[in-house]
Amino acid sequence: MLDYIEDVGLEALAACCKDLTELRVFPSDPFAAEPNVSLTERGLVSVSEGCPKLQSVLYFCRQMTNAALVTVAKNRPSMTCFRLCIIEPQAPDYQTLQPLDLGFGAIVENYKDLRRLSLSGLLTDRVFEYIGTYGKKIEMLSVAFAGDSDLGLHHVLSGCERLCKLEIRDCSFGDKALLANAAKLETMRSLWMSSCSVSFGACKLLGQKMPRLNVEVIDERGPPESRPESCPVEKLYIYRTIAGPRLDMPGFVRTMDADSVSRFC
Repeated sequence: MLDYIEDVGLEALAACCKDLTELRVFPSDPFAAEPNVSLTERGLVSVSEGCPKLQSVLYFCRQMTNAALVTVAKNRPSMTCFRLCIIEPQAPDYQTLQPLDLGFGAIVENYKDLRRLSLSGLLTDRVFEYIGTYGKKIEMLSVAFAGDSDLGLHHVLSGCERLCKLEIRDCSFGDKALLANAAKLETMRSLWMSSCSVSFGACKLLGQKMPRLNVEVIDERGPPESRPESCPVEKLYIYRTIAGPRLDMPGFVRTMDADSVSRFC
């Protein structure tokens, strides 16, 4: 449904739809400066209280609080998929102006069978410590505009034992955590990073160390080897392979296998 349903509509849904297992609420106009609908954390809390069979949530909204997330976490311990998309990047708890670390920490701690998680809002490295500690069954994780340092990525890669697919955008994660957890990448299906702090030099080194991975640098600004190796790449895509580098890449994609690295050098 679209957010035209508003909080009052979700409250009615929670009162009537006791067999609901999946909730998806999309924004009718995500670019509106002044939204003309009233959809807040209250609607999500209502559904979590009224729908005992709820297992999967995708919820777009413009505001959230730690208290609401803690309540949702306690109401639905059987959730397997939780994707919260706060439209304004790095939006804090609008009541306390604090990061949403505690709220998402409650989600991963209480949802013992959580398989898929998407994070948004103002988040520090602390939330990734929660995820690495409690998210042992998480298989898919999506992160944007979050974290303070490489420590956040390290918590995830070293702690999430079943992680298969990791998508990261506009975060401060960089070389140190990526290289330190290189062996973990061979147990995953894929890692996508865009607009982060991973350097071309680290990508080359990773390609040399891990021949069973396809390490692809995607950079439409021009050849990354024409800039200093410390310069961050635009996008990085890493996935397992038994067939070696693919041959159907456009010119702005470079595979960091041992042969290509030697050519660059």
